[in-house]
Amino acid sequence: MASTRCLFTILLGITTYWTLFSLSLGNPGGLFLFPQFYDHTCPQAPAIVKSIVEKAYAKDPRMAASLLRLHFHDCFVKGCDASVLLDTSGTMVSEKRSNPNKDSLRGFEVIDEIKYALENECPQTVSCADIVALAARDSTVLTGGPSWEVPLGRRDSLDASVQGSNNNLPAPNSTLSSIITKFKLQGLDIVDVVALSGAHTIGDTRCVSFRQRLYNQSGNGVPDFSLNPAYAAGLRTKCPSSGGDQNLFFLDLVTPFKFDNQYFKNLLVYNGILNSDEVLFTQSAQTMELVKLYAENNELFFEQFAKSMVKMGNISPLTWPMGEIRKNCRRVNHH
Repeated sequence: MASTRCLFTILLGITTYWTLFSLSLGNPGGLFLFPQFYDHTCPQAPAIVKSIVEKAYAKDPRMAASLLRLHFHDCFVKGCDASVLLDTSGTMVSEKRSNPNKDSLRGFEVIDEIKYALENECPQTVSCADIVALAARDSTVLTGGPSWEVPLGRRDSLDASVQGSNNNLPAPNSTLSSIITKFKLQGLDIVDVVALSGAHTIGDTRCVSFRQRLYNQSGNGVPDFSLNPAYAAGLRTKCPSSGGDQNLFFLDLVTPFKFDNQYFKNLLVYNGILNSDEVLFTQSAQTMELVKLYAENNELFFEQFAKSMVKMGNISPLTWPMGEIRKNCRRVNHH
């Protein structure tokens, strides 16, 4: 009886493997991702990530937004493959040097600390790409936002693309049509655009990212008409027409450290600090309706944000046998 059960278990395992393998043949990214990926190989992985993110957040509350942004900037360039973490090496130029990332993208040391702890616990098992995805979810929860099951099983890229980083990420002064196009190229729709923009409910932006709205929106020396004049006057005191490029400002001036739907409420009264935020309310009836909906219903925003984050985390992942599990997130392994 015992031997029959054993044979059945083996046959079931073989059948499952071939089912997954056959599914992967039609998927250029290989096997699909699933939340239980490390249950047997590194069951402590999610807890280790969470504890180090919590420690980093306690030390610096801005880190939550930084880690969330890191996931976004990774996934929009070559897929969610941790290419954003690679330092410049040989002929490869780091994505950290791109216009959207230089002097602003941060959180790399936190990822390093998580990776070090995981390498001690279960060597060469958990990818840097999965660490970034888990850290983004944990950061959202820590600031009062929604939770979601993170599909896992990504592998790490062998190269980076500074050109992709410069071209694929929406800029703070982008038009709505440009933002929608860049999201669409990643398989994300208009609902995802509005929901994921809600991540700007936490975090900061630099003076250089919105200065044109204060002084010269259309190249005619006139401020942006879609920015609340009283709000603009306050911003001008710390963001002069020249200098102070790196001065920081809250993306959500009301509840800057709390993940909530206040971001959307701000847009309704023209208090979106970035052009790429306010256009969601001013340039399309469809996005305007979604902004109103999320401003009225925090629960609905949370629900959609979680769905859109899972969808974004599924952008072109590398799965076995592609890529690798890096030992150090900043450089590829020696082959």
